[in-house]
Amino acid sequence: MSEAFFSPVPRGLEGVLAEELAALGANRSRPVPGGVEWHGDWFTCWRVNLESRLATRVLWRVGSGRYRGEADVYRLAHALTWAKWFTPDETIRVFVTARQSPLKSLEFITLRIKDAVCDHFRAVRGSRPSVDTAHPSVRIHAFLDCDEVTLYLDTSGEPLYKRGFKPGTVQAPLKENLAAGILRLTGWRADADEPLVDPMCGSGTFLVEAAQIALGIAPGLGRQFAFERLRSFDAPAWAAIRKEAEARRQPVRALPIFGSDIAGNQLRRARENLAAAGLESCVKLTKVDLLECLPPEAGGVMVANPPYGVRLGEEEELVAFYPRLGDALKQRWAGWRCYFFSADMNLPRTIGLKASRRTPLFNGALECRLFEYRMIAGSLRTPRQ
Repeated sequence: MSEAFFSPVPRGLEGVLAEELAALGANRSRPVPGGVEWHGDWFTCWRVNLESRLATRVLWRVGSGRYRGEADVYRLAHALTWAKWFTPDETIRVFVTARQSPLKSLEFITLRIKDAVCDHFRAVRGSRPSVDTAHPSVRIHAFLDCDEVTLYLDTSGEPLYKRGFKPGTVQAPLKENLAAGILRLTGWRADADEPLVDPMCGSGTFLVEAAQIALGIAPGLGRQFAFERLRSFDAPAWAAIRKEAEARRQPVRALPIFGSDIAGNQLRRARENLAAAGLESCVKLTKVDLLECLPPEAGGVMVANPPYGVRLGEEEELVAFYPRLGDALKQRWAGWRCYFFSADMNLPRTIGLKASRRTPLFNGALECRLFEYRMIAGSLRTPRQ
């Protein structure tokens, strides 16, 4: 039976997520700001959780209706068959987001939805679930627009960009699904062994995602999901889906994927993360300044996330750095497609190269651009005096 789902995604990646979902078996995928609405059966839901590199979550739509006030939201939430989906032994948390809602307090709406769920359980089962704001086993999401509320059960649990292997103390500047989306936007051909270089690799997020893509490793193989706690969960069917994904995983081997950084502590973090994912032998790491970095092959894809001045210094240092970066690209990287993901809008003005494409993306709430530079032998621009 087909169900309705919504998958949030970093803004700017809605279109490529819709393509990925269709490839995974989703029907009627419709990009909307911040995510994709889609339909599918439960097997597709599980497969998307396991194999999507781009989605942040998979939310199952369980109810919707018109409202004028808080009482209407409570009645709608109370009428849903929560006890059919999970038991009062589970812990819950309610998350509410709104756009143009006339209601004044999202905190109060959150409380009323929680009360509705608990009151439903008291009436049907004689006991209610407890609230756990830190690590709930069941996450309930509500979205309110100007006159309609939609309620979802989260089938993912932890966000899908948490792949289940990275050391907990490491905080990457890019979420894994954003990094995977950027790799997709570059057109990098992992299936054709196209070389990939990240010369400012930091904690190695691009490198880990690229190696998993190249080896056909489903990003969710190392973790568990919230749908495994739902009463309708079919363990044998889920085991078969996981087995199919595991069968597509290729043996670990050396790949044409290269990472470098000027900072030794960043390389150590990248090496730790690759090792935690079982991919350390797949990627070659080198300590070198980007301005001195040499391409490993005649052509391929370079992708980098410059640190917006945090590691390179203050703004005046970046003003001096970008022209030198442009010169290094022209002198050494002919035949490569070079991509820089940055929130610094000074980059295209000072690098001295014309971007062939600028793709708007968001890193959380931060508006960024993915700048594409196709390097050719020789320069079509007048040399800088």
